[in-house]
Amino acid sequence: MTVYAGPVFDMAVQQFDVIADHLSIPTDERERILMPKRSITVSCPVHRDDGSITVFEGYRVQHHLTLGPTKGGTRFAPSVDIGEVAALAIWMSWKCALVGLPYGGAKGGVRVDPGSMSMRELEGLSRRYMQEMIPFVGPRTDVMAPDMGTNEQVMAWFMDTYSMYQGNTVTEIVTGKPVSSGGTLGRREATGRGVAHLVRRVMNELDIVGGATAVVQGFGNVGSHAALELYNSGIKIIAVSDLTDALYDRNGLDIPALLRHAAAHGSIAGFSNQLRYDPAAILTLPCDVLIPAAIERVIDAHIAENLKCRVLAEGANGPTTPEADLILEKRQHEIFVIPDILCNSGGVVVSYFEWVQDLQQLFWEEDEVTRREYQILDRAFAQMIGRAKKDRIPHRTAAMAIGVEKVRAGKAMRGLFP
Repeated sequence: MTVYAGPVFDMAVQQFDVIADHLSIPTDERERILMPKRSITVSCPVHRDDGSITVFEGYRVQHHLTLGPTKGGTRFAPSVDIGEVAALAIWMSWKCALVGLPYGGAKGGVRVDPGSMSMRELEGLSRRYMQEMIPFVGPRTDVMAPDMGTNEQVMAWFMDTYSMYQGNTVTEIVTGKPVSSGGTLGRREATGRGVAHLVRRVMNELDIVGGATAVVQGFGNVGSHAALELYNSGIKIIAVSDLTDALYDRNGLDIPALLRHAAAHGSIAGFSNQLRYDPAAILTLPCDVLIPAAIERVIDAHIAENLKCRVLAEGANGPTTPEADLILEKRQHEIFVIPDILCNSGGVVVSYFEWVQDLQQLFWEEDEVTRREYQILDRAFAQMIGRAKKDRIPHRTAAMAIGVEKVRAGKAMRGLFP
C-alpha cells in the first residue's frame, strides 16, 4: 500500500519496472530507487475578494537528494493530486540524471483553477503555499520552478516570500523568475527551444527536408515556443490546439500572428472560425513531426496505432502510456521517438544555469545560455542513441536506463544511513 495512487503514478511505476527488469536490478533495491524520499501536503487558506476564505490543498514531493538538491516545477491545476506530483518528481529525477545535472527530482502543486482567481487572490495563494513550504525547501535542499498554471510572476512571489522569511534576498530559491528579479535570459523559451533543436537534429538524421510539416498539441509556454522555433526554421505548422480550440491549415498557420492573439486573449480561441478543427483528431493528422506539449497520457494504444507522423517529440511530461509504448516499439522503424525526459529537458537545463548564475551573482548573455543548452542536449541525445543501438532497445528505455543507472550508482556509493 502507498499514499500515491492514480493513473499517472501507476504509469511511472510501470515505466520504472521495465527499466529495472532491463537493468536486472535486484528486487530489494527497487523500492529504494523508486519511492520518493519526502512528501508534504499542506493547507493553503486564502482570503477571497468577496470576503470569504477558501482552503486549497498543496503538495510537494522530493524524490531523492542523493546527487544534490531536488529540482522541479510547481503546478496550479484542478487535476493536481499527490500521485501525479510524485510521478512528475520521479520523471524529473531520471531527466536530471540523463542530462548530467547535480539534482534529484521534485515537483509541487496546488489543486486549483488559477483562471478562476483574481491577481490578488493568486498572489495570496502563491505566497501562502511558499510560506508552508519554507521548512522543507532551500537553495541546497529543493529549488522550485514554474509549471502548468504558474509563471515568472508566481516565481517572483515565491522568491520574495522566502526572502522575507530569511531576512535577505535569496534569488536562488526558485528558477524561472523574471530577469529583473535574478532570472536568466532564455529561460522562458528554453523548453520549447530545446524541443525544436532536437526535432531539427532528428530531421537532419532522417533526411526530412523541403516542405516539412508539424502538429503541436498544446500552445502554452512549451508548445508555442517550439512552434515558433520550427516556424522560423521553415517548417510548416499545419495544426495547433489548446484547451479551448484546435486549428488546422494544410498550407501552414501564421504562428507569429497566433502568438499575438494568444497573448492578447489568453488562448487560441477566436483566432479563426474557418480554420477550426476537431481537437480529438489533431494527434493523428499526417505530418512529419508531432509534438504533444500539453498533459500526460494523451497518446494511448489506440492513438499510437493511428499516428501518421515520422517524428514524435514529447514536449509534455508522460504524454505516452506504457500500452502505447508497446505499439511504438513495433513501429520504431516508422516513428522516431524523442522521449519526454530528453525532449523537454531544456527547461531544467536552463533552470540549472539560472541557479548557478544566482549562486555566483555572475550572469551570462542569452546566446551563451542557448549555446550551453544545446551542447548538453546534444550530448544526452548522442548517449541515448548510442545506448539504444548497442542494446537494441527503444529510445525511451535507453534514456531512462541512463538516468536510473546514475541514480542507482549514486545511492550505492553513498550507502545506506545509518
